[in-house]
Amino acid sequence: MSRTRIKICGLTRAEDVCAAVEHGADAIGFVFYPPSPRAISFDRAAELVALLPPFVTSVGLFVNPEAAFVSEALSRLPLQLLQFHGDESDADCARYGRPWIKAARMRPGVDLLEFVTLHPGARGILLDAFVDGYGGGGKTFDWSLIPAGFGRPLILSGGLDADNVGEAVRRVRPWAVDVSSGVESAKGIKDAAKIAAFIAGVRHADG
Repeated sequence: MSRTRIKICGLTRAEDVCAAVEHGADAIGFVFYPPSPRAISFDRAAELVALLPPFVTSVGLFVNPEAAFVSEALSRLPLQLLQFHGDESDADCARYGRPWIKAARMRPGVDLLEFVTLHPGARGILLDAFVDGYGGGGKTFDWSLIPAGFGRPLILSGGLDADNVGEAVRRVRPWAVDVSSGVESAKGIKDAAKIAAFIAGVRHADG
């Protein structure tokens, strides 16, 4: 059985980055969407990215950004992967010359196979629940909406926590899982014990 990768998103504090790394996270997400309570400045992100050891991926999350904003982020931060959560086209996402993933906001009626064909350059597709705003809503979606024959690395998000991530991994068998609010004590404030329990739940489901 392949190992499910784990991304912890929306980190704002050094101690949370260190806890995520210590417990085995594969990727750390930093939010550059100003309306989000988890958004951080480029200066703060630089301090946090510097804490990442080799082979832990730094991910920058953007929502319908101006091109200059993303370009500034890339000039100031060693981001290894870009994550787009808005209405960006394939060309919008590809213009920066970096690997990227695209989020699909899931609800009944979303044609996920069509969505995948519209973003051929995406290294993976992240599935999140449709909520007001973008991401971090703590809401799950109906996993039966995910079609067979997806054909692209699938990153499962949306309302995951230590209590349900094991079932999610066993049912969906995603390439990776992505969690934010499910390992928090408050918005933007992670809980080391919840991070440890979440990662343990994934590993147990992996068998």
